[in-house]
Amino acid sequence: MKTNKATVVVATAVALALGATACGGSKDNDGGGKGGSGATDAALTSVVNKSDKKGGTLSLALSDEADSLDPGNTYYGWVQNFSRLYGRTLTTFKPAAGKDGLTVVPDLADGLGKPSDGAKTWTYHLRKGLKYDDGTPITSKDVKYAVERSNFAPEALSNGPTYFKAHLIGGDKYKGPYKDKNPDGISSIETPDDSTIVFKLKDAFADFDYLATFSQTAPVPAAKDKGADYVKKMVSSGPYKFQSYEEGKGATLVRNPNWDAKTDPNRKALPDKISIRFKVKQETVDNDLMADNLSVDASGTGVAPANQPKVLTESKYKKQTDDSYAGATSYIGLNLHVAPFDNVHCRKAVQWGIDKASVQAAQGGDPKGDVATTLLPPTVNGYTKFDQYPSAGNKGDVAKAKAELKACGKPKGFSTNISARSDRPAEMSMVTAVQASLKKIGVNAEIKSFPAGKYFQNFAGNPSYVHSHKLGMIMTAWGADWPTGFGFLDQIANGSAIKPSGGNNVQELNDPKVNKLLNQGIGNTDDAARAKTWGDVDKAIADEASAVPLIYRKNLLFRPTSATNVTVTQAYLGMYDYLLMGSNK
Repeated sequence: MKTNKATVVVATAVALALGATACGGSKDNDGGGKGGSGATDAALTSVVNKSDKKGGTLSLALSDEADSLDPGNTYYGWVQNFSRLYGRTLTTFKPAAGKDGLTVVPDLADGLGKPSDGAKTWTYHLRKGLKYDDGTPITSKDVKYAVERSNFAPEALSNGPTYFKAHLIGGDKYKGPYKDKNPDGISSIETPDDSTIVFKLKDAFADFDYLATFSQTAPVPAAKDKGADYVKKMVSSGPYKFQSYEEGKGATLVRNPNWDAKTDPNRKALPDKISIRFKVKQETVDNDLMADNLSVDASGTGVAPANQPKVLTESKYKKQTDDSYAGATSYIGLNLHVAPFDNVHCRKAVQWGIDKASVQAAQGGDPKGDVATTLLPPTVNGYTKFDQYPSAGNKGDVAKAKAELKACGKPKGFSTNISARSDRPAEMSMVTAVQASLKKIGVNAEIKSFPAGKYFQNFAGNPSYVHSHKLGMIMTAWGADWPTGFGFLDQIANGSAIKPSGGNNVQELNDPKVNKLLNQGIGNTDDAARAKTWGDVDKAIADEASAVPLIYRKNLLFRPTSATNVTVTQAYLGMYDYLLMGSNK
C-alpha cells in the first residue's frame, strides 16, 4: 500500500534536537485507562482512553487529498483503513491492540474462506441480514461486481492493485464490466446463490484470506455504479454513509440507519459523525492535534520534521506520542526505460552514491525510521537481512559509485530528474538530501514535486508521463498489503503490476526471474519455504539495482486527549485503527 517542503537546515536541527530523546527512549507506558490520555507509546500495545460512549464527531485532516475514497479505486493505506467505516469487505483485520490487530477475521463473510483444489479455489458465504444504506440487501453478486470493476476497468478506475486480474482464471482476457457484453461477467467468480461466492484461480494462492481484506471486495450494486463518478454518490455497507462529498475539499459521514450491529462484530461505530478535510498543511494538522482541535491525522505518517522537537522534548506532548513501525520502506525507484537507468551500471552508481545517513537525518532521525538495506522491512514475514551496497556509516561509497559511472559510459556523471510528493515535508527533506549526496559523484538530480493525491495516477505511476518527462528517479514509500513478503513485493516488483496509470511498480521492473519467484512462492503451501522465497525475491531485485532502499519507516503519531479507543494497527501501516476510535467532542 502507498504510504510527507522542508530544508536541510531544518532537518539537521531536528536531528540534533532529537538525539538524546531517541537514544533514551521511554518506559512511562501505563496503557491508558478509561478517561485517560495514556503515556508515551501506550497505543502501540494497548487501547488508550477506553470508552463505550457514543456521540460526538471524529474529525480527520489530510495534507493533500485521497487518490479516491471509492473502495474500488484506491491504494493508499489510510484509505484502506478509512473505507472500512462505509465499505465492509469479505474479511478484515481484527480491530485490536498489538499483534492481535494482524489477525484476519470474517467481515461480510460468516467465516474465513474455505480452500479447495490445492488452494486454487476459495469459497465464502455471506452473513444473513446484510443491507445497504438504502435498505436493499447485499448479495454475493455485488461482491463479484466490485472485484470486476476494481480490477478490470483501468480506463475508469486505475488506482488499485491487480491481484485478482493476475490470478483469476481468464483474468488476462476479461475486458471488465464496462466493456464486456456478457451480463454474467467473468466466469471464474461464481455466485451460485445470493450468499455464496467462489473464486477460481489459475494457481494456488495461500494468502487469499488476506487478499479478501482489500477494499476491492466491498460490495457495489451494478445498478448504482457510475464508473469514475461513483465516488460522488457511493452506497454504504458499513455503519456510516456519506452525507456530503466535495472532491479536493473533504467529506462528512453520518450514521447508516440500515447497518445492523448484530451482523457486524468488528465495528464499534461510536461517533455520530465523521468529518475529513483535504489539503490542510501538515504543520497545521500537527498544531490542530496538539491543540485538541482534531481527532487524527488521516495520513497516519506522523508529525512533520519541524514539529518533532516540540512533541518529543516537551513532556506534556511527549506522553501523547506513539512511535510506530510502519511495516513500510521509503525507497527510490530507478525507471528502467529512462536513460541512463536502462544501464545497470548507472543504476549501481546511484546505489553506491547515496548517503543514507543524511537521508535518515533529513526525515527526522531515529524517531522516523532506520536506514534500510532491503526493500522488505524487518517486520514483514520473509525478511532476510543483507546489504548489497554496504558503506561505512551508511554514508555511501564515492569511489565505487564513480567506478560504476565509468562502467556505464558516464565517467563525469549525468543529469536526471527525481520526483517527490510536494505536500509531504519529510519526503521533500529526504529528496533534498538525496540530491545533495548525488552531486558528490557528479549526478545532478533536478527535483520535480507533485501532489500526493494524484502522484501515482498522473505522474510517478504513469509510464507515459514518466518517459516523456524523463523521471529517472522516483521517490516513493511502500507498505505491505498484508504482512507477508508477497503482500509487500508483488505490486511493486511483478511485471504484471505495470499499468498505464496508477501503478506502483515505478521502476517498470519486468524481470522473468523475479516474476517467476513471486508466482511460484504464493502457490507454495509450505509456510517456511514460502517465507524464504520472499527473501530470494528481495535479493533478485537488489541484483537488478532498480530500487534504492532508504528508510524502514516509523510514524511519530500524536493522539489528542479527546480521541477515545486509540490503538496502532500494524495491518494498516502503523497508523491508528479507525474502526475503534471515538471522540469526546
